[in-house]
Amino acid sequence: MFDLDRWQEIFSSIRSNILRTVLSGFTVALGLYIFIVLFGIGNGLQNAFQDGFTRDAQNLITIFTGRANLPFAGLQADRDISLNNDDYSALIKSDPDKVQYSTPRYSTNFLVKYGKESGSYQISGANDQESFIENRVLMNGRFISDKDITDRKLVAVIGRMVQRDLIKNGDPIGKELQINGSVFKVVGVYSDEGGDFDERMISIPISTLQQIKKGSDTINNIFIAYDENLKPDQAIEYGKKLEKELRSRKKVSPDDENAVRINNKAEGLKDSFTFLFVITMIVGFIGMGTLLAGIIGISNIMVYIVKERTKEIGVRKAIGAKPRSIVALIMQESIVITVISGFVGVGVGILTLELIGDSLEQYFIKDPGVGWGLIIAAFVCLVLSGLIAGFIPAYRASRIRPIEALRTE
Repeated sequence: MFDLDRWQEIFSSIRSNILRTVLSGFTVALGLYIFIVLFGIGNGLQNAFQDGFTRDAQNLITIFTGRANLPFAGLQADRDISLNNDDYSALIKSDPDKVQYSTPRYSTNFLVKYGKESGSYQISGANDQESFIENRVLMNGRFISDKDITDRKLVAVIGRMVQRDLIKNGDPIGKELQINGSVFKVVGVYSDEGGDFDERMISIPISTLQQIKKGSDTINNIFIAYDENLKPDQAIEYGKKLEKELRSRKKVSPDDENAVRINNKAEGLKDSFTFLFVITMIVGFIGMGTLLAGIIGISNIMVYIVKERTKEIGVRKAIGAKPRSIVALIMQESIVITVISGFVGVGVGILTLELIGDSLEQYFIKDPGVGWGLIIAAFVCLVLSGLIAGFIPAYRASRIRPIEALRTE
């Protein structure tokens, strides 16, 4: 039950021993403060790392071709290697369970006109999954559909900057753009984290663009977003399998690096995740070290506090105080100091992270912060440590005979 006299005695003891209280509280507050700031900066590193991969899908394999520099399978060197629709279909069907999204792409530059406005823009012929590959955000209307591709419709999805440059005012949906002499209806507007360059593109059905190019089935490259459940090693192996199959289809030497090129983000992600894991472990180790230092610090101080109060404990026992009440008093005082100091450490730590904000973004630290779950866990850990730190010396002191306690210097 709530004992007012005991609480008054605790706060009287705290006021009478300001230096002792500050020293014991400072250790707790400093431990939590350093813990929160370190883990916040560690999370900031992770945020910056993840933000660096938001421009396109993180699980992306991009396939390019160039010129064959080596003769192979009876074919001469110095020949162009080009991709077509059949290559795309074959690669996707080779291991469909590993494919999350995919699209062929055929890109070219055309003059685009709307009323009196005109400009040269990159026209991207792709399928209905391009928006997922590019991480595009729909602002208005819709993206290209599978029916648009099947029917070779003259529809276009424009980037935000294209709308600003050409259409400018009014609802862009339904407006007609003249692309290379053909009239396309705008069906959607998107934004892209990649910035102005990516938002100055126009996407149309790949079948439509290939038809404009006189029925050609050529494509420039193939994008495959592999299943996110694949481990980096599995994704790397999948990329190598695709490369091997494409080299076989195109009769390209395994040693000809320029003819078929695979850009697999899994290779970079594996190294980056390893580096990030090491950084996180170092931050975690240092953070736990500061908590441990706080625990050791408060333990030492509590031993000193109990030793300093040995005579007081002897007097209490001499006038009839029970050991249990002596232990409870010292533990309660320990918890009060730990809790108050913990709140101070948490508050100052969170405030520091708020003040840092995005000011360290140039050092790859973005939005540093710590989840409340971790803060509460660290806080409870220190409070329990303070409880144990107060209990052990208090229990020992409570077992000293009054005469021995009164003789203590």
